This record gives sequence, C-alpha cells and structure tokens, in this order.
Amino acid sequence: MSGTRAEGTRTHCPYCSLQCGMRVVGHRTPEVKAWAEFPVNAGALCRKGWSATGLVGSRERLTTPLLRDRGTGEFTPVSWDEALDVVAAGLARAQRAGGADAVAVFGGGGLTNEKAYALGKFARTVLRTSQIDYNGRWCMSSAASAGSRAFGIDRGLPFPLADVEQTDVLVLVGSNLAETMPPAARHLDRLRERGGRVVVVDPRRTATAERADVFVQPVPGTDLALALGVLHLLVAGGHVDEEYVAARTTGFAEVRDSVSAWWPERVERVTGVPAGQVRELAALLGSRQGSTGERAAVTVLTARGAEQHSTGSDTVLAWINVALALGQCGRPYGGYGCLTGQGNGQGGREHGQKADQLPGYRSIEDPAARAHVAGVWGVEPGSLPGKGRSAYELLTALGTEGGPRALLVHGSNPVLSAPHATRVVERLEALDLLVVCDLVLSETAAIADVVLPVTQWAEESGTMTNLEGRVLLRQRALTPPAGVRTDLEVLAGLAQRLGSTVAMPTDPEAVFTELRAASAGGPADYAGITWERIREEQGVFWPCPEVDHPGTPRMFTRSFAHPDGRARFHVVDHRGPAEVPDADFPVHLTTGRVLAQYQSGAQTRRIRELPDTGPFVEMHPLLAMRLGTADGEQVRVETRRGSMVAPARVTGTIRPDTVFVPFHWAGANRLTNDALDPASRMPEFKACAARVGLP
Repeated sequence: MSGTRAEGTRTHCPYCSLQCGMRVVGHRTPEVKAWAEFPVNAGALCRKGWSATGLVGSRERLTTPLLRDRGTGEFTPVSWDEALDVVAAGLARAQRAGGADAVAVFGGGGLTNEKAYALGKFARTVLRTSQIDYNGRWCMSSAASAGSRAFGIDRGLPFPLADVEQTDVLVLVGSNLAETMPPAARHLDRLRERGGRVVVVDPRRTATAERADVFVQPVPGTDLALALGVLHLLVAGGHVDEEYVAARTTGFAEVRDSVSAWWPERVERVTGVPAGQVRELAALLGSRQGSTGERAAVTVLTARGAEQHSTGSDTVLAWINVALALGQCGRPYGGYGCLTGQGNGQGGREHGQKADQLPGYRSIEDPAARAHVAGVWGVEPGSLPGKGRSAYELLTALGTEGGPRALLVHGSNPVLSAPHATRVVERLEALDLLVVCDLVLSETAAIADVVLPVTQWAEESGTMTNLEGRVLLRQRALTPPAGVRTDLEVLAGLAQRLGSTVAMPTDPEAVFTELRAASAGGPADYAGITWERIREEQGVFWPCPEVDHPGTPRMFTRSFAHPDGRARFHVVDHRGPAEVPDADFPVHLTTGRVLAQYQSGAQTRRIRELPDTGPFVEMHPLLAMRLGTADGEQVRVETRRGSMVAPARVTGTIRPDTVFVPFHWAGANRLTNDALDPASRMPEFKACAARVGLP
C-alpha cells in the first residue's frame, strides 16, 4: 500500500542496489522519512538516501527539450514536437545511409525494469538494430558471466542479504560496502556480535576493512592468485567437502590439479600477501565449529574491486571454486554471491538492454527464445537482430567506418564513466546525431545534439530488482515539473514518428505486464510477479513462474540451473593485469567510490547536502615522501592514456605501491585502461600502470 497522506508514499532510494525502502512526505519541499518495516534496510539510510529529494525544484533541472547549434555550441529550447521530429528524422536518415545498425542505443543500470525492457524492445522492433548495450556492462558483468558458467544462472545474491549475519566466515573480495551501501554494514557488526569472522580483501584499508577481523591487502589485480593459493591449501589440508563435490559438482579433478603449483610462497611473490597470512586465511575457511566438528559456514562475496579487470570473470570463478570446494553453495548461510552496484544492476540486464539478451535473461542467439519473445511483441522471429557490440566496443565504434552514426543515451553518462574516456568523447563527437535523455545537463548531455528532459525517480512508478533478486515497486511520490516526459513516452513518440506498428505502451504497469509474459519460462522468470503482489509482500524474489508461487529467496538448495543440476568447477589461472608497472609508470592505479557520491555524480554532485570534495589522489606516506609532496598539495597522475591534477590525500591505509582516485569527477577515467575481459567484455577499471609527480 502507498500509505496515508501523513506517512507519505512508500518508495525506494534512487541509488545503490540495496534499493532501501523510504517514505517521501510532502510535495513542494518533500522530505525523506524512514520506512522501518521494509526488511532490506529496516529504516536505515545513508546520507545519499536521506538527501535523495535534493534535486526537486533545483535550478539545474531540465524542463524543456534542447537543440544544440554545432556551429556555436549553444543550446536552444524547443517544443517536444520539434525535438522528437528532429530526432526521428536524424535516426531515419542515418539508417537510410548505413542500414539498421547505423543507429545505436545506450542504456543504464539505474533504469527501471519497465524502461530497460522498453529500450530493448524499441531497439529491436522499431529500429531493428543490434547495437544496444548499457553501462551495467561495467558493473557486474564479470560476476554475471562467472555465475552463469558455474551455476547455470546469474542472480547477484542467491540468498537474502540478511543471511550473511548467520554465516561463520564472511569473505569480502574487493568490496567497500561500508561506504558504497552503508545500511548493509550492520550485517557485518551483527555477524561479529554472534561470534562470526569477517575477512576483507582490498588494496586499501577502507572503512569496511576497519570493521573486519582479518584484513588482506594484495597488489591490485592479484585477487585471482590469492584464491588459487587458498584453494591449494584447502586441498592440501584435507578441507575439501568431498561428498558435496562428488554429489553436486563436476570438474573438480582438473581444478585440483591446476592449483597444485600455487603454494603460499608463490602466492606471496605475486600478491604481496605474506605466505603466513595466506595459510591463516585457508585455515579459517576450512575450520570446524564447536563440539560437533561441523564445517564452518563460509560466504564469499565479490564486488567491483575484484571484477573490474581484464581477468574479472576468471577471478570470480576462482572464488566460486573455493566456495564449491568447501561445499557451501546452496548450503544454509554459506555460498557465493556478488554485491551488485547500480540501483537496478540486476534487473537492468535481465530484460533486454544488454547486447546479447532478450527479456527473461534469454540468449538472443537461442531460436526458441527469439520465437517466444517475438510472439509477445507481435513480430516475426527472423526480424529480430542478432547479438550486437558490448558497451565499450559499441562506444568506440561510433562514427567509424561501418559503425553507428546516431546514438540514443538513456540513464548513462559515458563521458565520465567510460574507461579511456578521452577516446570515447572523440567518438561521441564524431556522430551525426547524439541524443541524451536526462534530468540534468550531464557531461554527456552537454555535448549532445538533442537533450530530452525526463522524469526522475520520485516522479514515476516502476519496478526495480535489488541485489538479492527481490523485485520492488518504486512508487511515484511527486508530480513531475511541467515540460518533462518519461522515457516510456519518449520511446513511444519516436516509434510513432518512425512509422512503427509495434505497440510501445507508456503506462509502466502495462509495460510490466508485457514484461512478465516476455520473461515467462526464461531463467529470470517474472511471470508470477504483479505490482499488487509486490505492494503486499514488500517485494517478490525471482524466479517466480506463477502468481501462486512464493518466489525464490534462496537458490541452489536442491540443484543448480545446469541441465544435470550440478555446479561447474572451472580451471582458471592468474595472468595479472593487462598493464603492469614498469620504469616509466612505476605504480599501480586503482579507482573507486566515496561515501557522499554515486556513479558519475551527475545527481549527487548537484545536491547541497552532500559534500563535494572534488577528486583527489590517495597515496601512502612513503610515496609522498619520495615525490616531495604533502597532504593537500597538487600532484599529477599520468597513464599511457591521459593525465589529471588533483590534491594528494596522504594516508597509511593504502599500499605504498598504489594510488587511488575516485571516479565521480572528470579525470579518473581519462586514465583507466580499456583492456577487456574476453568473456564479460568488462574493462579493466581497477588496475593500470601510472606515474605520479608534481604538476
């Protein structure tokens, strides 16, 4: 229920994948209030959540379409009819000249399920282009690839997040959840209060590491080698759950042989983690509990620090191998999961805005999947395009020979968020037509030919799927300002102008009803989930194939999603980052988030209540001493792709051979490496070679 007028509208935070419940009270000056009954956050919010209505009434809010004069670079306000006519004419012109794939679509992991679904449908039925992907490719695609290969299905957490409180040992690899999703940090405290242990693996001693019992500080890009060394010791120490492995998995014999060479001293040489600490970690994971001698329940969670690498998929597979060898996956309070980043990072990739997928997490290359979805859409299966380019490959093909000449951007800011961003900006500027739908003039919107003002989170209804696979209803709490439209209305208006006969509904509940039918029978089956059920049950976990099905909070309890019901071990080996330090670029560079900002900062940097510190370069005192610099002084960071200048932040919490730059401001992604994971096409945001000096 939406609640009484006094208690406001029950809805969900617009930021991270927790999708914390909140109440929005008032209209002209709305306030965020706690929704204590919602189970994910139980009323707790971080500072971003409490200030989430900060853009309501902002002078920076876009309320009319804008056309840019390429000669002067100036924007002119125009009517919606004129703007959509210009866009439709430009799209048609591009496709007449270069075919269907001359137009591309770029979506976002913060879009509602309905918008993600509609974007994929629009691309494949109205435009008939294969060129669609989204920024979620840069979020958890490596974990998604690994999960699908190991378990037969990808759901970030195959269990409710609160289950981690009951595990005996929690291993966080590349996660700083105390700053990226603060309400989740209470689970760490409760776990420790009941006697459990928390292990954090990170090159930086973060706020999350400060709440841990064990802190492991590897060289950036070596988490895979650490996992190989841990599994080597689990095998050598007799800690493998042989009965579980025989009954529920395949491929272990090959993996066991492959880790035989990863003795602790070799792991130390590669990762910088002392051999003794590697042994202690393995002993902790293989420990027994109490007088009964039962195996400790172990949960391994990975996040972007481990996944945003050119070997990210293999790194996740290595940690899944550890969890499977211990017999944890599908066991109560144990297993493997991924901490999804973006608000709808899970749902956003399930329903069609990813280059290789159709709704329901179906493969676009599967004839049966194409036939099912085409039937829902009322088109011939053969009319649907095939697999397109992945996100970074799509962006770098823009304006090239045979590449797209026009691009629609919804819910993304690639000028700041893409790796090797200078190259991406060059490609965007080479387009014949760049159209951006946004609520503020983001850095990407600022170089667009047409900017279309759209509603923000509190001004529209739609579903989101959080990191647990819990489908939620984000209810409209505020009236949009005059002059803005929803993304659904934008797509419908363009479809009409392009002469399409395919229905593009603008009512989000009607879109969700269609999504349910399109997903039915797929891996991510939403067929039994209705808006009314979500309201009554405070979210429903997929898969949920029928309306009387209870949903699936915990997966793999009886079998995995492969045809034989078994999980797969995978042989992987350490290759290291695509670019390692050398004499010219002698330090490691890594990137990440800070507490007060979110993603590219297009929204959070415009909210007064959130401190906007600007970029900085975090470094160890030993490195600062060698450079002759001090805390707060300007330094220059350079890589083979670009440079930036920012104040030094000197701290002993980072490795002496590593510097850290937050990615919420311009600069960081001018530096990052665009090497891609061969399986997930994830860029290597988290490790490259750099040098630091005085400006």
